[in-house]
Amino acid sequence: MDGNGRWAKARHLPRVMGHRKGVEAVRRTIEAAPDLGIEVLTLYAFSSENWRRPADEVSDLMGLLRHYLRTEIAELHSNGVRLRFIGDTAALSSDVVAMLEQARSLTAANTRMTLVLALNYGSHDEIVRVARAMVAEAASGTLAPDAIDPAAIEARLDTAGLPPPDLVIRTSGEQRLSNFLLWQSAYAELVFTDELWPDFGGESLKRAVAAFGQRDRRYGGR
Repeated sequence: MDGNGRWAKARHLPRVMGHRKGVEAVRRTIEAAPDLGIEVLTLYAFSSENWRRPADEVSDLMGLLRHYLRTEIAELHSNGVRLRFIGDTAALSSDVVAMLEQARSLTAANTRMTLVLALNYGSHDEIVRVARAMVAEAASGTLAPDAIDPAAIEARLDTAGLPPPDLVIRTSGEQRLSNFLLWQSAYAELVFTDELWPDFGGESLKRAVAAFGQRDRRYGGR
């Protein structure tokens, strides 16, 4: 979800205003997704690299996350949305970790759509954590080296139990994955849009899904 800062700069506003408008785009996108047949929606909310941003901006982002968790979860629950979180969330502040667990537990039985929030997430970090876990299992004798295959790795990724993404959308005109679901997106279709994230919404998502519907997915088979 890229372009919050540029959206604010173009309007001579502080960056936090772009992030606040970005939260509104999150709401619009989540509301539109189930009617488009989307069963799992993953939003890259805070990357493991975002800690490098100025301290006041990181503080604003964490404040927005807390506000979102306090104000939006009840409505998501009432709309049948299941919450799941990926990334090294244990490294977040204890109050945020508690709020994440409460949201996950509250919505665990919902089936209309799964919303995955990537928080303190980076695909390199995820794969390193998986590698360390598998090395430890092999050293303890609980994992045979010849049992290590793609399925074994996928079972240990943060996204275990979720389907791989069919479509990855990148806003703001950037054309890169930026350390997002690198393993999982091996055969995902990519859509890049010049729209800044605060301007994104239901119609934007509908256009991206329509573009996806025109793709010929071959998975390397022909």
